[in-house]
Amino acid sequence: MRNRRALALGLTVTALLAGSLPATASAAHRAAPGQGTPAAQNATRCPQLSKDLTWYGHNRAKLQRTIDERGTCGNPGLADGHGRAPVAAFDWDNTMTKNDVTDATIEWSLLHDKVLRPARWRDTSKWLTPAADRALTTACGTSVPVGAPLPTSTDADCADEILEIRGEARTMGGEEAFAGTWNHRHTVPEYAWVPQLFAGHTDAELRSYAAAGRKAALAAPVGSTQKIGTHTVPAYVRYYAQQKDLVRTLRRAGFDVYIVSAGSEPVTEVWSESVGFDRDHTIAIRSLLDHGKITYGMQGCGDVPDSKGEAIPYIDGKRCWINQEIFHIKGAEAWRLQDPAHRIALGGGDADTDVTFVNDATGAHLAINRNKNELMCRGYDNADDRWVVNPMFIEPLPRKSGGYPCATAAYINTDGVLGPVRRPDGTVVPDQRDRIHG
Repeated sequence: MRNRRALALGLTVTALLAGSLPATASAAHRAAPGQGTPAAQNATRCPQLSKDLTWYGHNRAKLQRTIDERGTCGNPGLADGHGRAPVAAFDWDNTMTKNDVTDATIEWSLLHDKVLRPARWRDTSKWLTPAADRALTTACGTSVPVGAPLPTSTDADCADEILEIRGEARTMGGEEAFAGTWNHRHTVPEYAWVPQLFAGHTDAELRSYAAAGRKAALAAPVGSTQKIGTHTVPAYVRYYAQQKDLVRTLRRAGFDVYIVSAGSEPVTEVWSESVGFDRDHTIAIRSLLDHGKITYGMQGCGDVPDSKGEAIPYIDGKRCWINQEIFHIKGAEAWRLQDPAHRIALGGGDADTDVTFVNDATGAHLAINRNKNELMCRGYDNADDRWVVNPMFIEPLPRKSGGYPCATAAYINTDGVLGPVRRPDGTVVPDQRDRIHG
């Protein structure tokens, strides 16, 4: 088991508290662009977001206000090391990049025969159904020795079955791939299945596959696709220039910036390091190791012990991992909303898996619009006047027809049943139109 964060205690102790927002700053945050705090009026002295990069509407100004309020410009003590560093946290896939780097790694690995044959497919996930076990066994065969690479570069049926189960949680025959009981705000089996697919490899090997996939994805033209089996998938990934600039500006303003992803940690680390994130600032699914090799097990969070994926950084799980790893809040308390002094100042994400930690932010909530119901309901409702909704920076989606069913079926309950999205006071968020899109 890895526990690298212990090495970072000395570095992150000043980040234990995000600092509550002064009452005067709250009013200033709601001011129209061009007005605002004394810090904003002295913007030439504050780290600034690039004006050469396009943001939707007044979003750059909204984010800049939070940087000015919470960073070194609004809190001079941060500059001389006497203040408490505010924390910012971002999802990775489709938030920091266009397209999913975990998928890019899986796809490269399938094209290069890097998935090892398990003894029994049903061992890979505690929720894998008998139908999925049969489908994988039939498609991938039993002639390859256990622990040897499956020939997925030439065996289209095997590659197809793996991609379908990973992406759609069903078999190529349309049967459910995962079943049973799990907390739907703590985990999702098809996400947890990704590092389980790489069982038998070392972290270093998985990092090398991610690096090779990264090289190929960055070289592929924007908009390009590739075919694996019968699946047509994106061939390219791009870093968002606006997000790189946002992270750079936050750091210059004294923020402690983290990635929190529902991908496999070695994969996310390969991509995040080029934006200046070290391993201690990259949080994702952490596989348990046996003699240095990845197993089907994963580290737990809070009061949820190590398991086969019961508590990954997913919806409320992202809050737990942030509370545990950044603010050092342990046990069951790590799952709960903390006081403003123990919460991130700025959070950014693109999907419902990000909604809890992004909503927890006390300064600004950045939502990249990928038409995900719960996140966009909260973004458009804008209950605290601090949401920043932005279309994807590359190939943005068009307006979602019909809008978002916030009042009836956008909140994911722990049992997976959909229900209404509620504000902190219990009132129901009304249905929302998709107003900010490509």
